[in-house]
Amino acid sequence: MNFLRAGTVIIFLLVFNQGKSQTDTVNTKSYADQVMIRVNLDTNIESYIFSQGEDENPDRTILSVNNKTKTSVSVDYRIISATLSFAPKFIKGNNDDAMKGNSSYTDLSFRFFPERFIQNVYYKNVRGFYIENMKDLFPAWQEGRDPYIQFPDLRVQSFGGSTSYILNKNFSARSIYTQGEWQSKSYGSWIPFLDYDLTIFRNKIEGLKSKEYQYKIGGNIGYFYNWVIGKNVNISPYLALGFGGKFSSFRDPQNNYSKENAQYMTVRMEGGLHVGYNTDRFLFGGKMNFNAYAYNQKENQTVENNNLYGLLYIGYRFAPPKVVKNTYDKIQKKIPVL
Repeated sequence: MNFLRAGTVIIFLLVFNQGKSQTDTVNTKSYADQVMIRVNLDTNIESYIFSQGEDENPDRTILSVNNKTKTSVSVDYRIISATLSFAPKFIKGNNDDAMKGNSSYTDLSFRFFPERFIQNVYYKNVRGFYIENMKDLFPAWQEGRDPYIQFPDLRVQSFGGSTSYILNKNFSARSIYTQGEWQSKSYGSWIPFLDYDLTIFRNKIEGLKSKEYQYKIGGNIGYFYNWVIGKNVNISPYLALGFGGKFSSFRDPQNNYSKENAQYMTVRMEGGLHVGYNTDRFLFGGKMNFNAYAYNQKENQTVENNNLYGLLYIGYRFAPPKVVKNTYDKIQKKIPVL
């Protein structure tokens, strides 16, 4: 789509100017010349809420994946901030396959911080869902005795990103998002941002395959504050609100795969709190975030994708090995945008 092509152009232009943001300033210390490895443990897992009805207590169906905790590994060096997330089976709550079915989760993301811009791109692949609120829908259902209704072939793939701009030049977003900098004084900033993605839903029920494409774009604005306590601790709350549009294309297997198109207005709210401890070598901290995303699919029918999740991280910085630095320098000569 056109906005995806535009996003690609934006990413290229932003990365081209990346080199200007790699040095220390009066209020920030940069760790761009260090390799940083960070391990994260969080509960940010997909769930979808379908609500129907006019009263204050509509009928709700909650679709979730059988992975309650995911692990991610992040590597930062110069312009690269890459994160790979997955949901390991050995963690309790991720392996109740007999009752909830088998689920898989993979998430790969990259972040760039050229000057006062923040550019994020990601790919997410989730497969295997079950109905979480069985007791609400079937009062006779007993947890631990009866299995959940499962959708093992339901797969959700997302390709997307966001482009943000920091209005206050003294505010360091990297000190919050990736800990790639340390902000020495307390500052806040309004940050407008554009988010966009392509999501593909695939499913198979009774041998009939279905596929739906959803394109989403939205405009948002949020306020972020970085409160620095002493030399090593920061507390960072934020809140953002946005509106946008969603465009879907679906082929109905129940009606000879006839094509159905629809457009929706979307509302989004997100916020959170980050608490971190930072030294030149070690860093650790935690985050509590929420995001709420909703749109009216039909009259009196609402779809929500809501998450309330926590995250813990620990990281270590070190000088890049010569082979890493030399290899990067050689690649940079051939690809100047790096």
